[in-house]
Amino acid sequence: MTRKLNDRIVADPEICHGEPCIKGTRIMVSVILDNLADGVSKEALLSDYPDLAEEDVFAAVAYAADLVKSEEEIQVEA
Repeated sequence: MTRKLNDRIVADPEICHGEPCIKGTRIMVSVILDNLADGVSKEALLSDYPDLAEEDVFAAVAYAADLVKSEEEIQVEA
């Protein structure tokens, strides 16, 4: 069963082992977030992944923000 996580992100057990992906693609949210965390610009991501739209990048970040809000406090070492 496909779960719609927001308008642009879905999780389907038949696609990428059920990892959250951009709807209609096999681009995992984690790939987008890892690239952004590594300093890859939004423009470079859009160039490297032609099936990706600017709104997809924003949706991936929003998805991560929602996960953080729903998780218990994570201890971060100073």
